[in-house]
Amino acid sequence: MRRGPEFEEMRAKQVMNRVTAPSMPFEWSLNPYRGCTHGCSFCYARSTHSYMGLTADDTFQTHIFVKANAPEALEAQLKRMAKRFHNDLQALAVHIGRVAIGTATDPYQPVEARCELTRRCLMVLARYQVPVTVTTRSPLILRDIPLLQQMNVVSIQLSVHTLNKDIWRKLEPASPAPMKRLEAVRELVRHGLPAGVFVAPIVPYLTDSDEDLEAVIGAAKAHGATFVVPSLLRLADDVKPWFLQTVARHYPDVAPRLEQLYKQAYPPRSYAERVMQRARGLMLKHGVPTLRYGERPLPPRIQPDQAILPPMNSDDRPSEQLRLPI
Repeated sequence: MRRGPEFEEMRAKQVMNRVTAPSMPFEWSLNPYRGCTHGCSFCYARSTHSYMGLTADDTFQTHIFVKANAPEALEAQLKRMAKRFHNDLQALAVHIGRVAIGTATDPYQPVEARCELTRRCLMVLARYQVPVTVTTRSPLILRDIPLLQQMNVVSIQLSVHTLNKDIWRKLEPASPAPMKRLEAVRELVRHGLPAGVFVAPIVPYLTDSDEDLEAVIGAAKAHGATFVVPSLLRLADDVKPWFLQTVARHYPDVAPRLEQLYKQAYPPRSYAERVMQRARGLMLKHGVPTLRYGERPLPPRIQPDQAILPPMNSDDRPSEQLRLPI
C-alpha cells in the first residue's frame, strides 16, 4: 500500500534563483515546493531531492518540502533589487527577464489548494510587473485566472505526454487526467491568457508513435492551445533506475529497449531527430505554431498608472494559518 505524503516546512533565504544555462529560455526559476505528490515516474526533478540528503525514488512523491515563507522571501528579494533601479519597475522587469514557475516541482500540486504559496508568489510578481511563465499539470491554475490576467504572463504551459489512459495512470499515478489539463488550456485561452501544451515527455516505445503524438497534438489544437512544444524524455543518472524499474513492472518488454537507448541522459541524436521531425510535421498538419518555447515575444508590459495589487500584508494570506495536510 502506498503511504500518504509527508509534508515538512522549510524556510528559504530566497526562492527566485538565477538560471545561467544558455539553453534555458528563462533567466530565473521559482519553486514554492520541493517534491511533488503527482508522482510522475519520469520526472527529471526527482534528482533535486538528493540536495536534501534524500533519494530520487518515490521519496520525491511522499516527502514534500513546503517553503512556508516563499512569498515573504520573494517580496524581500524583489524589494532589494528594485532599490537598485530607484523603484523603476519597468527597468527592473527588463533586468530580471523571465521567471519560470514550476521548473522543479508542480506549483499547483494538491497541497497548493491549502497553502496558496504559488498564488501569493504570483501576487508579489504582479506588483513588480515581472514577466513569468508557468508550467503545471493541474487545472488548479484556473483558480488564479483573475490574478494571471493582471500579470505580465509570457506563457502558461500544461504538460500532457499522452492521452492513453493506461500509460497515464501507470507513469503518472496521481496527476490530473490529461483531458482535464486540456480543458484548462481552453479555459485559460478563453480568458485571454497565452496557454499551450508541452507534449512532454515523449517516452520512446510507449508514446512516440505517430498515433500517440497526433492524439495529443490534435487535442491541443482542438482545445485552442496557442502553441505546442514537444520534448523527449530525459533520464538523469539518479532518475533512470527508478523510471526503468517502473516501466519494467508495467511494460517488461519495453524496459530493456529503453535501457539500451539511454546510454546517456538523452537518446541518440539519430533517434531524437526522427521523432522531432515527425512531431513538427504533425504540428504543421494541425496548424499549431512551431515556435520553440522561449521564442515568443514578451507581451506589452503593465503601465505604471494601471492598477497593481497592493503591497502584501496579512490579508493576502489564507484565512487560516498555514497548516500542512496530515
